[in-house]
Amino acid sequence: MDQCLFFLLLFLMGRKGFCQEEEGCSKSVINSCNDCIKSGPYCAWCKQLNFTKAGEQEAARCHTRSQLLEKGCEADEIISPEDIVTVAKDMSLSRSFNQQEPVQLRPQEIRLKLRRGLPTTFPLHFKRVQGYPVDLYYLMDLSYSMKDDLKNVKELGRSLFAALKTITEHAQIGFGSFVDKTVLPFTNTNKEKLQKPCDENDQQCQPAFGFRHVLKMTSREDMFRENVGRQFVSGNLDSPEGSLDAMMQAAVCGDKIGWRNSSTRLIVLTTDAGFHMAGDGKLAGILEPSDEQCHMENGLYTKSSEMDYPSIRQLAMQFEQKNIQPIFAVTKNVEEVYKQLSTMIAKSEVGVLSSDSTNVVELIKSAYNRLSSKVTVTHDDLPDNVRVVYTPNCKHGGLAGDTKGVCDSVHVGQEISFNVTVTADECMEDTSFIIRPLGIKDTLKVTLSTNCECECNDLNSKNNAHCRSVGKVTCGVCSCKDGFVGQFCECSVGEKDEQSLRAACQRNNGTECEGRGDCVCGRCSCHTTESGSRYHGDYCECDDEHCEKYQNKLCGGNGKCRCGSCNCKADYEGSACQCKKSEESCRNKGTVCNGRGSCKCDQCECNEGYQRPFCETCLGCPDPCQTKLKCIECLGFETGPFSKNCSVACKASIDHSLVKGFTITQKQCHQKDSESCWIRFRLEQLAGEDHYKAEILEQRDCPEPPNVTAIIGGTIASVALIGICILLLIKLLIYMNDLKDVRKFENEKKKAKWAEADNPLFQNATTTVTNPTFTGE
Repeated sequence: MDQCLFFLLLFLMGRKGFCQEEEGCSKSVINSCNDCIKSGPYCAWCKQLNFTKAGEQEAARCHTRSQLLEKGCEADEIISPEDIVTVAKDMSLSRSFNQQEPVQLRPQEIRLKLRRGLPTTFPLHFKRVQGYPVDLYYLMDLSYSMKDDLKNVKELGRSLFAALKTITEHAQIGFGSFVDKTVLPFTNTNKEKLQKPCDENDQQCQPAFGFRHVLKMTSREDMFRENVGRQFVSGNLDSPEGSLDAMMQAAVCGDKIGWRNSSTRLIVLTTDAGFHMAGDGKLAGILEPSDEQCHMENGLYTKSSEMDYPSIRQLAMQFEQKNIQPIFAVTKNVEEVYKQLSTMIAKSEVGVLSSDSTNVVELIKSAYNRLSSKVTVTHDDLPDNVRVVYTPNCKHGGLAGDTKGVCDSVHVGQEISFNVTVTADECMEDTSFIIRPLGIKDTLKVTLSTNCECECNDLNSKNNAHCRSVGKVTCGVCSCKDGFVGQFCECSVGEKDEQSLRAACQRNNGTECEGRGDCVCGRCSCHTTESGSRYHGDYCECDDEHCEKYQNKLCGGNGKCRCGSCNCKADYEGSACQCKKSEESCRNKGTVCNGRGSCKCDQCECNEGYQRPFCETCLGCPDPCQTKLKCIECLGFETGPFSKNCSVACKASIDHSLVKGFTITQKQCHQKDSESCWIRFRLEQLAGEDHYKAEILEQRDCPEPPNVTAIIGGTIASVALIGICILLLIKLLIYMNDLKDVRKFENEKKKAKWAEADNPLFQNATTTVTNPTFTGE
C-alpha cells in the first residue's frame, strides 16, 4: 500500500501543468514541430490541418496550449510532450543493520525523460539504520606540546570502545599520528635533531616524521591499547603541523587504513596547533602539488618531503567521495582556525579539547551525534545544462538549495524525505549523475534524457490532397516532393511569375534574403552560418552569434543570443546579461531609486534631471517652492487659484497631512501668495518625482488695507508740490540761461578794442525856430 501511494505521489509531482500555472512560449526560429518543442518548456504545436491562414507562416502553430485553444485548435490536435518519471529500482528501507547490505535511501535508480526547460519533481526518502557500523580513525598530533595529551590517550581504549558500543555493536577503531615534513624550515634537519627532536632531558622521543599509520581498523580493545602505548612524542620547528598531509593519506589509503564498505567513517583529529596548506611547501623548495594518491610504505608517508601539502578543496573532495566525516578535537587557542576549516568541509564538526585531552571521549560522542543527526543530500558533478534543487520535508525544519538540502535533528529510525526538482535547459541524449547523502554510502542514480521530438502519428500522409497531392503531411505541415515548394506545395520550381516571387523575398526593396538565403517560391530559405547554425527571420536577417559579449562570453554566458539581442536568464539582466538581478544597491530609505528611476545592473538609472546614486537631487528642475505655492496656499488657507478644487488639483503632489508634525527639513521656502501675503513653509520630497510633504511654519504675513483719505490728500498735495517744483525748475532754467548770455556778452565786450573818432557821416542836429507871425518886414 505504501508503495502504491509513493508511485501515485511520484506521478502527480511529475505531471507539470497539473497544478502549475502555464507560462509563456518564447519563440525564435520555428520551421517545424520539433523546433517548437525545443524552443521552450510551455510551447505546444497545433497539427490541425488548415490551422494557419493563407500566407501565414507555419510558426503560428507554435504557442502555449491556452493560446492555441483560443485560436481555434482542437485539444486533441495539440502536441505538447510531458515529463516522464520512471522508477527503475526501489528497494524498501531497512529497519536495522544486519549482515546484509542495509538500505537507507529510496529509490536507488530513477529515469527521467524531460521537456527542455520544464522542471519535474520526485521524492527521495532516507532513514537512519539502527546499529549502523562505525569506523573511527584516531589521528593524533605527536609534536612535543602534545606530550601530556598522549599519556591520557594511551588510557582511552576502554572508555572509547565503551562509548562506541552505545552507538553500535559493529564499531572499529584505528590509530595514526603526524608531526610535519622533515625538511627545513619545518623540522630541524640536523642529523642528531632528526633522531631526537625533543628536549635533551626527554629520553622517550621518536625521530621526526610526517605521517605514520600505527593501527589498522580493529574491534579489539587490547590491540588499540597495546599499539598506542608504544607511541612517543616527536618534534618540529614551527607551530603549524602537517595535519592535511595526514588526513589525505588516511582518506585515500582505504585498504591500509581498513575502512569498511558499509560503515560510518570518522576521522578524529586531535591537535593544539594550526595546519600547513597548499603552497607552504614552497618554503622548503617543494613545488610538486599533491596528487591525492596513497603513498604509504611500512606505515610511513613516503612522499612527505617531495609533495606539497594538499589544498583544503582537494581534501574536502576526497572526504566527500570516500564518505568520511572529520571531527576536529582541538584546543581552545586554535578553535576559530578549525571552525573556519569546518565551513569549507561538508559534514564536519569542531570540539574543544581540555588541556590534557581528558574530555576527548565525550567530545567524540557529542560530535558524532551532531553529524549523524544532520542529513545533507547533494550530488556529484552535474551534466552541462542540468539544474537540481532540493526541498527538505523535516519535522524540525530544513534548508533548501540548488546544491544541497539539509535536514537536522534526525533520529535513528526516523524517515525523512526531500523533494528533488530536476531541470534540463538543453536537449540531450542519455546522461546520468549521482545523488547521495553526505557521509553515507547509499546513492541514487538519475538517468536523464530529453523529449525534444514530436510524435504526430500522421495518417494518410502520402500524396495528401491538402498538399496538392504532391506532398505528405507531417504534424500538420506539408513536406513537398522534389520540384515543389510552398506552404501547400503550390509552387513548382521554374514558375513563370518569378519577379513577383523574388520581390516577396526583399526587405524594403533591398537584397534578396539579405544575401543569406535563397528565395524559394516567394519565401526565404536561409543558409547556415560559418559555425553551422542557421540564419533566420522572414528575410534571413537574424543570426544568433553576433550579440554583445561580456568577459569574452556571448551574453556573458548568462543568456541566449536571439537575432542580435541577448535573451537573459531569469536572474540576469543588462545588454550582455552581465548583471545579476538585484536592487540592494538601489534601495534608499526603503524605496528603489526614490521612485525617480529604475534599477538596472544594481545601479539607478534616473529619470531626466535626477542624479545618481539614488536619484535624490535634480539639476535643472523647477524650484518646488514656486511650483507648490498654489497648493500650499489652498491647502493651508483655502485661498488662491486652486481654492475651489484644491483636493483634486493637489492630491497627487502634496501629502494632505500637510501642515502639522513632520520634522525632517529638506528645503525652506519664503514666498508671496496670490493675496500678496508672505508664507513661510518647508518641503520634504517623498518617493516619486512630484510628491512632497509640507509644513507651514507660521501664519501668513499680509499687508494692512490702504487709507483712502490719506491717499487722496496725499495725491493732491503731491500734485501741487510737483507743479510748484516744475515752475521753480523752469524759472531756474530761464535764469541760468540769461545769466549765461550776460556772461557771454561781458566776455565779448572785454575782448573788443575801442577807438575814439568822429563819424564823417555824422552831422550835428540843426534847430531852426520860425516865428509864424513874422512877415519878414
